[in-house]
Amino acid sequence: MNIKQAKEHIKNSVTLYLKKDEYGEYRIPVVRQRPVFLLGSPGIGKTAIMEQIAQELGIALVSYSMTHHTRQSALGLPFITHKSYKGLEFDISEYTMSEIIASIYEVMEQSGIEEGILFLDEINCVSETLAPSMLQFLQYKVFGRHSVPDGWVIVTAGNPPEYNKSVREFDVVTMDRMKLVEVEADYATWKEYALKQGIHSAVTTYLDMKKNDFYRVETTVGGKSYVTARGWEDLSAMMLLCEEEGFTVDETLVAQYLHNEKIVKEFTAYYELYNKYKRDYKVEEILAGTNSAQVVERARIAKFDERLSLLGMLLDKLESEMKENLEKSDYLADLMKVLKAVRALHEKEGTLQAQVETQIANREKVIEAMMNAGTLSGEDKRRHRAVIRFLETESKKLRLDAADDAAAFALLKSDFDAEVAKMRCENSRIQTRLHHLFAFCEKAFMDGNEVLVLVTELTVNAYSARFIGLYGSEDYHRHNEDLMLHERQDDIMKEIEALEL
Repeated sequence: MNIKQAKEHIKNSVTLYLKKDEYGEYRIPVVRQRPVFLLGSPGIGKTAIMEQIAQELGIALVSYSMTHHTRQSALGLPFITHKSYKGLEFDISEYTMSEIIASIYEVMEQSGIEEGILFLDEINCVSETLAPSMLQFLQYKVFGRHSVPDGWVIVTAGNPPEYNKSVREFDVVTMDRMKLVEVEADYATWKEYALKQGIHSAVTTYLDMKKNDFYRVETTVGGKSYVTARGWEDLSAMMLLCEEEGFTVDETLVAQYLHNEKIVKEFTAYYELYNKYKRDYKVEEILAGTNSAQVVERARIAKFDERLSLLGMLLDKLESEMKENLEKSDYLADLMKVLKAVRALHEKEGTLQAQVETQIANREKVIEAMMNAGTLSGEDKRRHRAVIRFLETESKKLRLDAADDAAAFALLKSDFDAEVAKMRCENSRIQTRLHHLFAFCEKAFMDGNEVLVLVTELTVNAYSARFIGLYGSEDYHRHNEDLMLHERQDDIMKEIEALEL
């Protein structure tokens, strides 16, 4: 299965393992809660989906790589204790708590979240001294004498033997105690993730044309040659920062992330061409609706690869603006709840100034708890920080400008309304730019495949789909209906041909 399917499977398993009966007991006993074993090639996103699952279920996450653990660090260190049995005195060996188990208790204490996922990566690379203890752990959730706390689901991951010389293949007895989930690299699935994460459009448009370059592991004369999903994502992050600072993206940089000489050369050459298209077509003018007829004509006669690159640049720019706008909308919706709470509490419990400062402190605690639980996503962090920044700015204003609580709340409301007005203005601007994008494509590509690509990309991208769902787009809905009608006509023709009339 692909990584998206694996995520759903694991998420469902965790949900079921945490399901309780009317007495608060887990429906599936601990001894029957088989750990999930996620087996797949390196760099396809195994760790990333565990973070997503924890965030979506609102539970904690503790991650460990088993490659560096010895028997002592996993099971605990031995110590001598004195005991007596029926009048006889004995010195016996006991063990301190495992570092792994201790980490779970620390996360629960710091975050206040009692349920979670213990994710053990590279489980099939454990040291030889630790291997015998793994069977007991996988069946009973016990390291030494210390158990994984109730409410914690074990998910493990590992690479197949062909990717890692340190891999030890599990025997049948061990495998029979786990739920095996095998994952394969799949570009279509990764692209959905890439669009949501804001992966550089040069990467996605290149891979749209060369899907076989997405994931490749080969043994050559010079050694291992490999390109992974992780490599593309890390390269994208570095490219975006280089562009911000005006640094050059060359073969030397690309080769630090993609370890295949041919792909490095081809992608670097494509990136140079991509930047040339960006300069020649003047993307900002197209979205502003001020592009020249010459630009339309150039796009019309261009080869499909060039058209696809241009479309990728246009979508990348517009979808990033949609993402930023939606995050602003989410922040304002969150802030509105906070301001309502401030008003309600201040009427009962004191000054508005004090309530604003209390909300800042509470929000800081939320961030700290989520970070300790390992479930704070980038979007959530930005939203919480934006709320805190607004409240801190208002707190300073209240000290200086507000004569009483009525004036203080009027100031809060005025500044909040100004933020909402700016967001709505940006909504309208983005809708206009989306219309200009469709108008350009209609002129340059007419009813070509590029329009289908445009509608499809706007549909599968989480941010553009949500933006259009909230604010609408006549151009999008018109083309979407036309394309659906065209597809239905094709289906009807195939049915007629099958009848052999």
